[in-house]
Amino acid sequence: MAVEATRVTIARLEWEHWPEVARIYAEGIATGNATFETEVPGWEEWNASHVPKHRFVAFSDGSAVGWVAASAVSGRCVYAGVVEHSVYVAESERGHGVGRALLERLVGSTEAAGIWTIQTGIFPENEVSLRLHERVGFRIVGRRERVGKQNGVWRDVLMLERRSRSVD
Repeated sequence: MAVEATRVTIARLEWEHWPEVARIYAEGIATGNATFETEVPGWEEWNASHVPKHRFVAFSDGSAVGWVAASAVSGRCVYAGVVEHSVYVAESERGHGVGRALLERLVGSTEAAGIWTIQTGIFPENEVSLRLHERVGFRIVGRRERVGKQNGVWRDVLMLERRSRSVD
């Protein structure tokens, strides 16, 4: 079932959306500030690492313009309510509310499923993503210094989390 949000329609992300999702992912990789990844994985690899109930794609005028997906952080039962997410918006649609609509949809689906923490890592230089996440209730909980190299340069990653309001 699709949900109207701002000026986009949001639906569950399925395999038939993969070509457009992969294109958007590649645009994010090309910025150099979205991920350490250097190439888009195939559908099988991507699908196996993301929770089907918590992945969505945004459409505008019939084309995919963004996506969000969550992955389990651990197989240990104590972490059953913790996921890590990624969100990507097509270059042509950045700054138009697509990312916020996707994150709000993810928050709704995870909270309905009893997920108590959504976490993510963002490069400090990606100020737009940091502001977006803060507007949706994420907070910076730490900084991993020189956690990985990208093109031979050490990069820091800010760790963010959003806790469910239902956590006691």
